[in-house]
Amino acid sequence: MADERDDEQIYCVVVNDEEQYSIWWADRELPAGWHAEGKQGKRSECLAHIGEVWTDMRPLGLRRRMEQHAAH
Repeated sequence: MADERDDEQIYCVVVNDEEQYSIWWADRELPAGWHAEGKQGKRSECLAHIGEVWTDMRPLGLRRRMEQHAAH
């Protein structure tokens, strides 16, 4: 089964400039616009980490606009 095989792969948690999280294969070059967040491990471990740290799903730009609007 593909999910079981993939779970043995080592992934890294990546984040983009909008502070959105994802996982990426640890042995591959990161896609443009993404950088390693620091966590590596099996797929399930990386997804669990994202679940803990990514508590506000709104992109950074949207959060900033909403904060500016609330301040006025």
